[in-house]
Amino acid sequence: MRKKSKYKPKPVLQNPLGFVLENITPITQHEDYLLNLQLKNSSAMERLLKGKADKKDMNTLIAMSNITEALQLMGFGTEYKEVGIDGREALIGIIMRAVKIRRFTPTGKEIQSLNMLMELHDAQMDVITVKVMDEAVNLAKKQIIQRQATVLPDVLLEQ
Repeated sequence: MRKKSKYKPKPVLQNPLGFVLENITPITQHEDYLLNLQLKNSSAMERLLKGKADKKDMNTLIAMSNITEALQLMGFGTEYKEVGIDGREALIGIIMRAVKIRRFTPTGKEIQSLNMLMELHDAQMDVITVKVMDEAVNLAKKQIIQRQATVLPDVLLEQ
């Protein structure tokens, strides 16, 4: 059997200058991406308010919460930490209630918290770059692996 080498070749970029320029470009200049993200989040929130939310919609809202938290850990919007905490608690409350009644139904206070969380998320998107967003996504994935992020319970995933 052959010994595994520690050497791993690094990928070669086809356009290094384009890669650098892309990473320093603000997210706001990627209007299609930003608009799609905001529409997706708003659509999920609207379905939740109408009582028609499903697992996909809740996963969208949870992803928004996890990215907001990751960006706060990176220093974006740290002065609004309680907004992120309240939004996360609102999502957990909705999820725990859904485990019992098999429907995602928010209370008035939870709706307010989620609206504030969505405002914070949109404000963060206005000031970050593509590179920062990539780092936030990687941090959120790492938190999910370490079980520090919000996820839907397996009970709801089996439905």
